Amino acid sequence: MSENTSARADQSGSSSAATPPERTGQAPSSSSVTDKPPAGATVHVGAFAAQIAAAQDIGDPGSAPSGAIAEPGAPGIAAGGPGVEPAAVSAGPGAHAAAPSGATGAGASAAGAAAAGASAKAGSPPPGFGAPPDFEASRPPPPGAATPAPPAYLKQSDTPWSVFGRIIAARARRLFDRAGQRITQRTLRIGVSARIFHPEVGAPGLRGKTLQYLEESIAHWVMSRDVLVFMIPTVGHQGMLHPSNIRLRDYAKHLDGLLLQGGADVSPQTYAASDARPEWPGDRVRDMYELELLHEFVESGKPVLGVCRGCQLINVAFGGSLYQDIASDVPTAGAHVSEHYDQHRHSIRFPDGSTLANMFPGRREAIVNSIHHQAIRDIGRDLNIEAVSAEDGIIEGIRYRRAPFVVGVQWHPEFHRAGGPELLDCTPLLDTFLRAARETRL
Repeated sequence: MSENTSARADQSGSSSAATPPERTGQAPSSSSVTDKPPAGATVHVGAFAAQIAAAQDIGDPGSAPSGAIAEPGAPGIAAGGPGVEPAAVSAGPGAHAAAPSGATGAGASAAGAAAAGASAKAGSPPPGFGAPPDFEASRPPPPGAATPAPPAYLKQSDTPWSVFGRIIAARARRLFDRAGQRITQRTLRIGVSARIFHPEVGAPGLRGKTLQYLEESIAHWVMSRDVLVFMIPTVGHQGMLHPSNIRLRDYAKHLDGLLLQGGADVSPQTYAASDARPEWPGDRVRDMYELELLHEFVESGKPVLGVCRGCQLINVAFGGSLYQDIASDVPTAGAHVSEHYDQHRHSIRFPDGSTLANMFPGRREAIVNSIHHQAIRDIGRDLNIEAVSAEDGIIEGIRYRRAPFVVGVQWHPEFHRAGGPELLDCTPLLDTFLRAARETRL
């Protein structure tokens, strides 16, 4: 029995002496994993420190404190890896014998490495964990501590109902903003006043009927800017056959602008001319219809553009008067109408600072067509002169200065493109009119 013990001790000592320092504490390669340590065997300090380090963090044997003592019967994990027993295991609580002299230096070195590893790991969390929780942050404030300030949108005088009202108002604003975006994306709708063909007494077919129509060029000129055009008919709310509750103000409400097209003369009765002549009776029915239409659009803040007769009607609407016939009333004036119709033309001049001069920068004069035998005589109230005939000073353009856009021109801009390049390109006039319509549309 003593021989076996001394032989095992000799073998253990020689193995420890032959093992390199970095493998100190591991079992010799010849040892069996099933061998039990003999009773009364001494504890190898370095090997046991490596055991504790391996139990805490496998692969880092230097993290356990040096000088740790194994508990009796506790399973040990070899420092060299799983499945390898340490060189010596404590046999009991009272077994604290000195380590063999050949392993003392290696054990001390391993113990120092274990202590250094433990101190290095003390300040960092274990692998796989984040930073340690901050319990101070979750702890309630002590009594008497300052409470956090209320949100900026709350006031001291707020009540639940006032906060609720502000929330409803904010949501309503969002709905209105979205509706406004849809409106701004909607195609413009421009109304054009109707020409009226009155029936001939006893004439067959359509000649015996009242016709309302618009000339094709005026519609296509406006539509060239991708705008919807609607002819506005007269309304017959007192009619016996087809009574209706529709009024002209309904058109002003749902359309974005008004264009007064040319046509028949304005009746002298409309501007209370004292020297009315029977050869130029004009169209009193159309006058009343268009004056009401003009009034509704101006009251609604919608833009209005008058062409030829439309220019004269704007002047009459604001208290102005007309020459019933230029050739008769102004003998020194040049010809403003001829048998060539829209091929007849003359030069006009823009006064300095006028709106039309700003629409056509760099141009003091321009050539336009001329298809009118009547003209503005006395300018109406709050109207500015925007263009005059370069030859005789006859007024060719006006603007109502108390509205965003109420402009009248005596020529026919819708005929200019077909008339040739020498005629004034009236695209800026149309674009300014439509821009005003976009700014005021519902």
